[in-house]
Amino acid sequence: MTGARGVAPAATGRQGYVLRTATAEDVGGARAVMLDTVYHDLRSGYVPRWHADIIDLEDAYLRPERCTLLVVRYGDEVVATGAVRDRGPQTPPNPRWVADRFPSGSTAQLCRIYVRPEHRRHGLARLLVRELGAFAANAGGYTSLYLHTDPAVPGAEPFWRSMAHEVCDERTLPGGGQGIIHFELPLPAPAGA
Repeated sequence: MTGARGVAPAATGRQGYVLRTATAEDVGGARAVMLDTVYHDLRSGYVPRWHADIIDLEDAYLRPERCTLLVVRYGDEVVATGAVRDRGPQTPPNPRWVADRFPSGSTAQLCRIYVRPEHRRHGLARLLVRELGAFAANAGGYTSLYLHTDPAVPGAEPFWRSMAHEVCDERTLPGGGQGIIHFELPLPAPAGA
């Protein structure tokens, strides 16, 4: 299902859901899912230094060759998103050793994996993670697959622990850091390898 640049539109195997690489047509719906998530689930609201990519999805994910934005549509509505960006965590605010372990350029960072609450528990997030990992493997030049999550979001920590290896739980650091957890996932083999 995954091509060199992204995912061809395809049924997910889940009734009525279609996964595809985002197009300009999907940007408004994807942005709405993301902003709803940062306001309602993350409870941070829009913070420019953390969420600037949400405002300009085209420059962040649609134009760069080694980045992508996937969406899951249900009818005419975008109900889930997931992205790969070509930069690792920055310091500050992340611990220096985490940033050093996942340098920009060679790190594919999974981000914006959000599912509208009424569409959760259908395997959409797992499907997005699988396809984003395949995208990163086929994009070339990536040596690691990284993400971080806020454990305060209901279900986020157990979900990522079921799929990824913990690198750093900032809650255990002196002062608690940002309270987030950093994870690494295995980078799949490229298609045809």
